Amino acid sequence: MEVTARAPGKIILAGEHAVVHGYTAVASSINLYTYVSLRLRSDDEDTIKLQLNDVGLDFSWPIERIKEVLSHFGPPFSSTPTPCPQGTVKSLAALVDEQSLNVTKTGIASGVYAFLWLYTSILGFKPGTVVFTSELPVGAGLGSSAAYCVALSAALLAFSDSVKLDVSQKGWLMFEESDIELVNNWAFEGEKIIHGKPSGVDNSVSTFGNMIKFKSGCMTRINSNMPLRMLITNTKVGRNTKALVANVSTRKSRHPDAMGYVLNAIESISDEWSTIMQSNAVDDLSLTANEEKLRELMEINQGLLLSIGVSHTSIETVLQTTMKYKLGSKLTGAGGGGCVLTLLPTKLSEAVVDKLVEELESYGFQCFTAGIGGKGVQVSFDAST
Repeated sequence: MEVTARAPGKIILAGEHAVVHGYTAVASSINLYTYVSLRLRSDDEDTIKLQLNDVGLDFSWPIERIKEVLSHFGPPFSSTPTPCPQGTVKSLAALVDEQSLNVTKTGIASGVYAFLWLYTSILGFKPGTVVFTSELPVGAGLGSSAAYCVALSAALLAFSDSVKLDVSQKGWLMFEESDIELVNNWAFEGEKIIHGKPSGVDNSVSTFGNMIKFKSGCMTRINSNMPLRMLITNTKVGRNTKALVANVSTRKSRHPDAMGYVLNAIESISDEWSTIMQSNAVDDLSLTANEEKLRELMEINQGLLLSIGVSHTSIETVLQTTMKYKLGSKLTGAGGGGCVLTLLPTKLSEAVVDKLVEELESYGFQCFTAGIGGKGVQVSFDAST
C-alpha cells in the first residue's frame, strides 16, 4: 500500500509587512503543489529512506541507528502534536550529518530534521520510503516549506490510527474536519523546526486551502466565490526577510504618524479584498467589475509597499512590463526580490499571456500561472504497490 499526499503553495494577496504590526493580511492557496509519496515496507530492509527528487538527494537511516539516537522515545504519539525539544534537534542533526551529503550548505538541513521528527513521532520506527517532488520554487515566498510539512504530515497520518480515511476510494480524498486540524497542527510543528517562530499562516493555508484572513494571531477561513487566476513571476532575487521586516519597523519608529496611515491603508485593502472575494458575481459584467477593483487595489497596495521600502529593481521591472499590458501587479511576501503577482482577467486571451510570459522570461525571470483559492491538502491511496 502506498499513499500520496499533495499540499498547495500559498500567496499573500494583501497585507504583507502590515500583518507584522497587528494589521490584517489575506492569504490564498494556489494550485501549485508539493507531493509526498509514502510506502511502508515489510521486507528485510530495516531502514527509513527519504528521497528529495528536486535537489537530487537521497537519505537512508538504519532503524537501529535511529533508535540509538532517539532512545528516549516511547511509542508514537500521532494524535498529540508535540514540539521538538532543542536537544532532540541536535540528535536529529547528528543523524543528518552522518549522511555526509553536506546539506547544511544547501539550506535544507532543517527540512530533513523536520522529516525525521514528524516521521518518528507519528509512525515510530516503521521502515518506509518517502519521496518528495514539488512544483514550488524554494525560498520564493510561495510557502514551499509549509507545503512540504503539510503533505508529509498528511501522508504519515494517513497510515496512523489517528485519522479516518476510506482507503478503498479512488482519486484525491479530503480529511474530515477534526482530522484536518490534526494535520495542520503537526505541520506547524515541522514549520517550527524549519523557521523557529512561524506565524502559522503558511501551513494553515496549505492545509485548509481557499483563503485565510489573519490578524494578531487570529485566523479566519474565507470561502471565496470568485474564480481568479494569477501570473506568478519569480524574480529569482534572494531576499533577507528578517532584514526587510526590521527596516520597516525602523521606518515606523522614525515616522509613526505617516507609517500609521500607510499601514491602515494596507489593512483597508486587505478588508476590501476579503469582501470582494466573498461576493457573488452573478454574471460576466459583475465579474469584470470585481476584477477591475482588484486590479486597482493591487496597484495601490504596491505603491504603499514601495513607500515603506520593500520593493526592488527586479520587482519594478516586472511591474513596468505588466503595465504595458494594462495588468495590475504587486509583490507578494517579504519583497526585496522574490515573487510578483499579476492578475489575469477572465477575458484576457492566452496569446497575450504567452507574449507577456515570453517578455518576462527574457529578463531571466521564471513564470507560473496558477488558480487561487483551491482545495487544501488531499491524499490518494494505491493498493497495487
